[in-house]
Amino acid sequence: MQGPAWEQDIVFIGDIHRQWRHVAQGLAKAERRPRVAVLLGDMECDQPLDVAAAPLLDAGIKVHWIWGNHDYDGGPEMWTNLVDAGRNPRTRQGELNARVTDIGGLRIAGLGGTFRRRVWEPPGPPQLHSRNDLPADMTRLGPDWTEAQRRSMADALAAMAIWPEDVEALSALRADVLVTHEAPSSHPQGVSALDALARRMGARLVIHGHHHVCYRARAEDGLEVQGVGAGWGIGIDGRPWWPGEADRWLGQAPAGWSHLQG
Repeated sequence: MQGPAWEQDIVFIGDIHRQWRHVAQGLAKAERRPRVAVLLGDMECDQPLDVAAAPLLDAGIKVHWIWGNHDYDGGPEMWTNLVDAGRNPRTRQGELNARVTDIGGLRIAGLGGTFRRRVWEPPGPPQLHSRNDLPADMTRLGPDWTEAQRRSMADALAAMAIWPEDVEALSALRADVLVTHEAPSSHPQGVSALDALARRMGARLVIHGHHHVCYRARAEDGLEVQGVGAGWGIGIDGRPWWPGEADRWLGQAPAGWSHLQG
């Protein structure tokens, strides 16, 4: 099945932060179940994602995912629980970062992480372009940094930063929907570089997490954005599959945007 009918079977899930009860309770109360779930980062996997996402997987729901800024908080073990294919045979094909996946005819692209000053803080230019630049950059941290600290910093940045090389890779692709952890400029704390990426890809909708607030916004040129709150399950049309945590304050729409809800 392709097109609009398939779109109604996809749920986008905001920052879970280990609180999978929102997902389990939501599925238990839902009148019907989605076919596909897209996790928008900050799952904080204290166990393999295959185990944590069992409420979805055991219900026959295919899982796709990106990472957020907190998915390395527990260090290498937490990160491995998310990304290691050996630990996650059921979700290993679901990673969306820097790629486009066709889901029932809908092209969904993903960009995990958040902007980090040492790598790239728009609107300024990138300080580093690719993860291969990290070893040389770590030598500039100064004599007070131990080798272990440099390695830890490099691993964290490699995992959680938005990298120009990933944005560049996506810019050459076409997508209908771009899912990000970081927010575009529709959010008062968002970043317009993500708007520009969506437009280059031809995407009509950006769906993001990170700020723990559900809202729908439209730019003057018709680009739409859907923010998804922590633990919420939201459809592509902005309608909730289930609620999560109480929304944080959104604030007024930035210039050039209209908030349609939230």
